[in-house]
Amino acid sequence: MGMWELLVVAIVGLIVLGPERLPVAIRTVSTWIRKIKTMANHISAEVSEELRVHELHQNLKKAEQQNMSDISPELQESVAQLQRAAQSVTRSYENTDSTATSVQSKEQAGITSEPTTDTSNDLQSTKKNHD
Repeated sequence: MGMWELLVVAIVGLIVLGPERLPVAIRTVSTWIRKIKTMANHISAEVSEELRVHELHQNLKKAEQQNMSDISPELQESVAQLQRAAQSVTRSYENTDSTATSVQSKEQAGITSEPTTDTSNDLQSTKKNHD
């Protein structure tokens, strides 16, 4: 929009909405525009990330077809990125798995993080108090 078009919209808005409601309407419209821009940027980032992943997969397929020998530096970089991503996922999985294993071994050994109570002693003392 040009300068004159914005001026015409502002004058029409002032006439239609009045001076009391015009600032509120401007704030509301600017909030909507900000939300739409944020959403569009988010969608754009997701699409570009998906395209990058798709390209990495295509490069990996090309490298596999060439039996990982005599591949271009671009394909080598894609394979290296995929290997790093796989290693980071494997490390997170191993950390999660080792934590679960240590919890299971503690439970099997009878060690728990919760304090244990002997309920039979509590029941006996409760019965003595009631008698």
